[in-house]
Amino acid sequence: MEGLYQQTNKQVHEVQSHMGRLETSDKESVHLVENEIQARIDNIFSNLERLEILSSKEPPNKRQNAKLRVDQLKYDVQHLQTALRNFQHRRFLREQQERQREELLARTFTANDSDTTIPIDETLQYNESLQSAHRGMDELIGSGTSILQGLRDQRVTLKGTHKKILDVANMLGLSNTVMRLIEKRAFQDRFLMLGGMAVTCVIMFLVVQYLT
Repeated sequence: MEGLYQQTNKQVHEVQSHMGRLETSDKESVHLVENEIQARIDNIFSNLERLEILSSKEPPNKRQNAKLRVDQLKYDVQHLQTALRNFQHRRFLREQQERQREELLARTFTANDSDTTIPIDETLQYNESLQSAHRGMDELIGSGTSILQGLRDQRVTLKGTHKKILDVANMLGLSNTVMRLIEKRAFQDRFLMLGGMAVTCVIMFLVVQYLT
């Protein structure tokens, strides 16, 4: 499992580095970059399915940690998938706006042309839709950041719990040793008491025998 995990984690970092190429790619190559990133993401999802199966077969003391690591990778690649879709959506809106602007600039009007009004309302509605999409993306990124922080906090909590369990186990082992020593000492004290009682009885018997 460790080898597949390291390979998948490396692929996630490679996709993250490729995401930066989207903003710098020209119109002709941006589609190729998007397809390459999507193929890498699909491959990562396939590896995650195998990792989930392998993590469930880990020893009980390692299973929870393995599952957390796989969940972290899953969250990272889902975030990358969302970022790719948001970029594609923004690109589509940008290209649509450019086409509309080019059509408007290339359009010829005549004095008697009945269709010489610029659709201001549609433009305003388009701008509002674009701003709404930007706000939705910001909210999605904020939500993803909160989820990531929550997972990190859970990991820290689990590590602390694991440490406490080990401390309790060590303490129980020490307590068992102390109990055995106490039992042994109590057993010895019992023999000493019985021996002392026997000696006392003998002395009393001898005193009574010789003094009477």
